[in-house]
Amino acid sequence: QVQLVESGGGLVQAGDSLRLSCAASGRTFSSYAMGWFRQAPGKEREFVAAISWSGSSTYYTNSVKGRFTISRDNAKNTVYLQMNSLKPEDTAVYYCAADRKGLRVAVPTLPADFGSWGQGTQVTVSS
Repeated sequence: QVQLVESGGGLVQAGDSLRLSCAASGRTFSSYAMGWFRQAPGKEREFVAAISWSGSSTYYTNSVKGRFTISRDNAKNTVYLQMNSLKPEDTAVYYCAADRKGLRVAVPTLPADFGSWGQGTQVTVSS
């Protein structure tokens, strides 16, 4: 099992940027893909972005392509989500998640692919 702690959320205005961080501990971080999900009030949790265990592959939901960038620093056991040009519709609680399967070939995108979740960090974008 891996423990995940997110940070970096906050209240910003439309067009601003934020960088979320997720620190992992408890197992070999570099062997597992990582992902970011978000959940807005009254809505289901949705996939945002994911990165392969090696960092060589990434995948984004269409609504954030070109604005968000996921990256990882395996030396620091940390995954990041750089969010630029934020919009009010990006308002949500953002969750970091770790793949339940190590050394997966494909980048996971389904909630069921991930076995560990952080507690979430609130991102609020005002118009």
